[in-house]
Order: sequence, then C-alpha cells, then structure tokens
Amino acid sequence: MNESSYPDIIKKLPKVKHSMDGVEGWLAQGENFQIAFFEIKPTAKVPPHSHGAQYGIVMEGEIILTIGDNTQVYGKGDTYIIPAGVIHHAECKSVVLVMDYFDDADRYETE
Repeated sequence: MNESSYPDIIKKLPKVKHSMDGVEGWLAQGENFQIAFFEIKPTAKVPPHSHGAQYGIVMEGEIILTIGDNTQVYGKGDTYIIPAGVIHHAECKSVVLVMDYFDDADRYETE
C-alpha cells in the first residue's frame, strides 16, 4: 500500500457521504456495524462530535486525536477506542489512512 492512498479493492467500496473537507472515505456495511476506510489530508480537521462506539487503527501517517480530555498522537499500527457518546476530534500532520469500525449500522450514508 502506498503512503497516500488505499488500493483499488478498497476504493471499489461505496464512498462515504459526509461534509468534511479533505476527508475521503469508503464504506463496508454490515448488518449491525460499519467499517470506514478514511484518507485524510493534512489540511483536514475533524470537528468535535460524538456517536456510538468506535475502534480504529492507523494504517499510514500520524493523527492527533483528542478523545474526551485526552490528546494523543497516533502513528502507523496504533489503535484507539472511542466509547459511545464521548466527544472527540482530530487533525493530521500528514496524509493519514485510518480504518474505523463503528458500532452503529447507520453511522454514515453512502454517495
């Protein structure tokens, strides 16, 4: 996998519909969950928000993620858990690829 993009097998998935500039995503839909593959540009900022439980892994790059009152830099191979209802936000210093599992089957719609 190249450091700035997912392979075609991921990019063939339906695109995530959202309103964040500099963020592109592809969605794998399960009956009771969603898995999103996000590609985040260094100019993007993910604003504070909350939703159901989320588990993620950084595939490439570094992301500064604030979960509740805890801010931490996550790099390639690092994982994170965001409990349901906890406010969180993020920014990136490079192109970042993350894979996020959402405990909500309807967290995102597709384009």
